[in-house]
Amino acid sequence: MPSSPHWKPTWPSYRVPVILPQSTLNLDKPQFDAEARLEVVSPCGPACHKSSPLPTYEEVKNYLSYETLYANGSLTETEVGIYILSNGGDGSRGRSRTKRQIYGYDSRFSIFGKDFLLNYPFSTSVKLSTGCTGTLVAEKHVLTAAHCIHDGKSYVKGAQKLRVGFLKPKQKDGSKGSNSTNSAMPEKMKFQWIRVKRTHVPKGWIKGNANDIGMDYDYALLELKKPHKRKFMKIGVSPPARHLPGGRIHFSGYDNDRPGNLVYRFCDVKDETYDLLYQQCDAQPGASGSGVYVRMWKRQNHKWERKIIGIFSGHQWVDMNGTPQDFNVAVRITPLKYAQICYWIKGNYLDCREG
Repeated sequence: MPSSPHWKPTWPSYRVPVILPQSTLNLDKPQFDAEARLEVVSPCGPACHKSSPLPTYEEVKNYLSYETLYANGSLTETEVGIYILSNGGDGSRGRSRTKRQIYGYDSRFSIFGKDFLLNYPFSTSVKLSTGCTGTLVAEKHVLTAAHCIHDGKSYVKGAQKLRVGFLKPKQKDGSKGSNSTNSAMPEKMKFQWIRVKRTHVPKGWIKGNANDIGMDYDYALLELKKPHKRKFMKIGVSPPARHLPGGRIHFSGYDNDRPGNLVYRFCDVKDETYDLLYQQCDAQPGASGSGVYVRMWKRQNHKWERKIIGIFSGHQWVDMNGTPQDFNVAVRITPLKYAQICYWIKGNYLDCREG
């Protein structure tokens, strides 16, 4: 870390590859018969992950091809082409569950009161009707974990009628809400729901190509039926952990042990691979799908900016020098994943050239 007192952690400039659709096929309507899993587990840690062979160009193209599920139940598969390729990761996932992801003293903060919940960045966190968390990343788009929609073999029950919930103050006695806070009790909140128009899931997750060695492609993008009218958080390419401010990441989610509460946490990154960040942020099922973000200096705009650099996925037991340790894992937004997610949002690769 540079020692100058005037040094600011600065967003790097990345030249992002181009990912373009090549062909789209209609698939049979899915069965929607999988149980929604609120977390995933993989036994392969950083050492195992780093020793796995790099995928070929054709494999990466396969992993970044994607399925699109529409609200009427129809399903398509889109093959992609990649230009100016940088090294990708390997497509992989975990399936089993674990009971707890709390490390020692529980360092999570429940966010109360509309003054916090309705303000940025907490207002970008939303709840999925399947039980996970998502993050607003554009006017009509929500980033979340793929396992909240699809278990790797089939779409989960509720994926066809998927909804996204936004916390709002409860109306009292039919009134339109008042600004007075004359009680020490936090104001009651409720979810207002918007239906999802379509969902994109990468084939790297659906095929589970890499024998459960990781969770590299555990992300999905939801397009809402109407704009949400809230401030959103842009995605960005994940810098190396050593370049993160204080080596820390942040995320907020709807942990299921605190129903109805938005829970914020931050912690240090302990290890990383090209596709994953390993950390010990306290978390419970329900928080998966949360956008992992950092705040850094945007040199071009001369201001501080938060960006989503990953998606909280699940839990891993890692053999560290013969001693088992458990970590929570976030999927990093690599240049290739940035190009793909950005194209899903914008529909024009020219808007996705700078990460």
